[in-house]
Amino acid sequence: MDGSGYHNLGHRFDRFIDPARARPQVWRLLLGCVLALVVYGIVVSGIIALAWRFGGFNLDPGGLEALISGDTPASMAVVLATFAGMAIGPMVAVAALHTRSARTLFGPAATVLRDFVVAAGIMFGLLALSLVVWSFFYDALPNIDFSRWIVLLPLALLGVAIQTGAEEILFRGYLQQQLAARFASPLIWMILPAILFAFGHFDPTQSGLNTWLIVLAAGIFGLIAADLTYHSGSIGAAWGLHFANNTVALLIVGTSGTMTGLALYETPYDLSDTTAVATLIPIDIGILLLGWFLVRRFVRSR
Repeated sequence: MDGSGYHNLGHRFDRFIDPARARPQVWRLLLGCVLALVVYGIVVSGIIALAWRFGGFNLDPGGLEALISGDTPASMAVVLATFAGMAIGPMVAVAALHTRSARTLFGPAATVLRDFVVAAGIMFGLLALSLVVWSFFYDALPNIDFSRWIVLLPLALLGVAIQTGAEEILFRGYLQQQLAARFASPLIWMILPAILFAFGHFDPTQSGLNTWLIVLAAGIFGLIAADLTYHSGSIGAAWGLHFANNTVALLIVGTSGTMTGLALYETPYDLSDTTAVATLIPIDIGILLLGWFLVRRFVRSR
């Protein structure tokens, strides 16, 4: 990839990164990342303290592990809530170090909303079809009683929206914007955030021999999200794709042993299963690429 198709920035992306051009220095970005991390830590600590005070969790090693395990509705709610810190961190950083509004991390509000809805709709459709095909080969295991799940669903959807939105604000909003304002080459402003995003999914203790395959899939998503942000001029399309993907993975059919606290069903295999997972992840990547292709056609045609 030589990035030749991206050297002349599209007018939408040009407007998207324009607010970042006022303070594009790398030292500001690095300091902003540190500040965002500090804010994230403060918010997470506050949420854990609230969970301890009002949620009946203990803060001994076993209690803390249960709190962040995500294997019950309460602990999963806590995990999703902590991502608010990941969203707030970049907002504080841009205001404190780049003298711009937190709204500039999103792009135009109308574009964000429209692209989010379209991208989520396309991806939900593809994932629904894939689940139908998947069900011919695997039996989903019941996880939460449906009546309880439907009551929890509105707050669960809000939690997934916060989680996916926070990641898009950080990686496609803050990092991609600031890097593109400083460097012309997409080899930097597309690939570097995608690499960081990919390694955020590095967990060999849970994924075993499938670890690098999962990291690869996350990296491909990072590139797809960066490309959609470039062509649309907002984080809406990437956020919608991300939201649909994680809603199905966290709330509909969760992978066994991986934060299934709010999932209606769970898979009969876990992430370390080298037969099922190693077969299904390439298929998931293919579905993701098809979703990207369809969403990209939409954002480029409007």
